[in-house]
Amino acid sequence: MALLLGNALYGCSSSSDPEVDQEVLFQVSTLDALLNGRFDGLLPFGDLKKHGDFGLGTFDALNGEMIFLDHEVYQVRVDGRAYPVADAMKTPFAAVTFFEAEQTAVLEASLDCAGLEAAIDSLLPPQDIAYAVKVSGQFASLTTRSVAPQTRPYPGLADALRGQVEFALDDVEGTLVGFRLPAYMDGANVAGYHFHFLTEDRSAGGHVLACQTRRVQVEVDDTGAWYVALP
Repeated sequence: MALLLGNALYGCSSSSDPEVDQEVLFQVSTLDALLNGRFDGLLPFGDLKKHGDFGLGTFDALNGEMIFLDHEVYQVRVDGRAYPVADAMKTPFAAVTFFEAEQTAVLEASLDCAGLEAAIDSLLPPQDIAYAVKVSGQFASLTTRSVAPQTRPYPGLADALRGQVEFALDDVEGTLVGFRLPAYMDGANVAGYHFHFLTEDRSAGGHVLACQTRRVQVEVDDTGAWYVALP
């Protein structure tokens, strides 16, 4: 995987530009920065959309969970509801790509999150690269969470998450939006699987803590480069 580090965020091309590489994982800041309380928004979502149409992250002051799906960005706040996001709002941390499925499979079995991840692993070639993963369909249950906005001086992420609010979603249709990242990306991002969820009607969701599938379609898109826009 190619690694590109940069801090020039605002002069980038749009997704319609033929020179834009569609197979890049574009990341705003790093997980370690977030762990250390770097919660101030860095990049407007209008600019983030130039780098992808699929992904996850958070908001200025750690105000909720971000889901980027089908070219639209949603914010799940501590009331558990999903709200459309204005282009002027900013993110302190996000990971996005232009999603184009290269592998697809339908899973009929009832699987918890660990079983789902194992099933996805079995679909992937033995390449130690980043994969964007979309799982859509019917879920027997999910547990999700969101976080209230923090105030300065910001705590570390672990302290902020002690006040998280959890939601139970039963018999629901929707989409898991996430990534499977290799171990060497740990610290810069979340190694392994990381999912956020959005209901089919775009009304609720959050960061996924637990799940149980019914019938889902898994779509996977590999990315050959990783661009980190440093804070």
